[in-house]
Amino acid sequence: MTSSTTHMLNEIREIPDTVARLLDQGGDALAVAGRALREADPRVIVTIARGSSDHVAAYLKYAVELAAGVPVASIGPSIASIYGATLKLEHAASLAISQSGKSPDIVAMAMAARGSGALTIGLTNTTGSPLAGVSDHAIDILAGPERSVAATKTFVASAVAGLALIAHWTGDDDLDAALRALPDQLGKAIGCDWSPLAAALDGEDSLFVLGRGPGMAIAEEAALKFKETCGMHAEAYSAAEVMHGPLALVRPAFPVLALAARDKSEPSIAEAADALAARGAAVLVTSERAPKAARLPFAATGHPLTDPLALIVSFYAFVEAHARARGLDPDQPPNLRKVTETL
Repeated sequence: MTSSTTHMLNEIREIPDTVARLLDQGGDALAVAGRALREADPRVIVTIARGSSDHVAAYLKYAVELAAGVPVASIGPSIASIYGATLKLEHAASLAISQSGKSPDIVAMAMAARGSGALTIGLTNTTGSPLAGVSDHAIDILAGPERSVAATKTFVASAVAGLALIAHWTGDDDLDAALRALPDQLGKAIGCDWSPLAAALDGEDSLFVLGRGPGMAIAEEAALKFKETCGMHAEAYSAAEVMHGPLALVRPAFPVLALAARDKSEPSIAEAADALAARGAAVLVTSERAPKAARLPFAATGHPLTDPLALIVSFYAFVEAHARARGLDPDQPPNLRKVTETL
């Protein structure tokens, strides 16, 4: 059993202050980059990221498409770093996300996007990083040192930075107000008691995590954290997709975590949660609309694009404790290190 206080737990507790600092101290840079997006009026946004940062990119894909009506595509960094291919990005903007800003493939793809005519924006937690150097607009997410291998506060800060860019780009005052109120809501999210999920996972080494829309990216991030910190095989699925092929794996007491935000996808997630519960699965859902599934508490933020971020913060607090309960150190997952530099 590890110590009751880990770097991961400390960093989860820092999330509300990290978000407040980003919005306060990083506001000018975010506003300038948002204006640049408005002036460029891109026909498409391309994202460049890996790991948890790629889950941020997936989250922002939904946010951009819903708020700005601009399609978003993920580019595999190996397009530039391995294959040396040139893409036609004259009327595009690129968003590269990397905590360290040092991974050669991310930097190479961002540089290639800039060379192909895209407006380039880099989100990084490292001032003066190579990624910042090849970006037209470098946004420091101001999360401070993150010592745990599993990213938590940098994930949330990167997502908030992306949402702030969207708010400035589109002139969305409601989203801007929701972001300003978010630190308090994230503080409440940390305190949500998800211990019933631990009971459902007892004796299990595999589970499904469900989401939809922006919440699908949150489900992917949660599944990754189960693998990283708890040594569990977790797979993320859309609440629609799970009712097809993956349903074959569901057996009595099979654990399912359904992450429903307060947005238009909530009814469909609740419906899937109840359908799986009716088949005997141990389903826990962050919604009051699924009477057959067990309910987990949630902190509602009042905006559909910020609501999923409160869910991942509640999850982080749970998974850190669950890793320790399994006798693992969430700060030092086997075979992993904090900065991964790939080509």
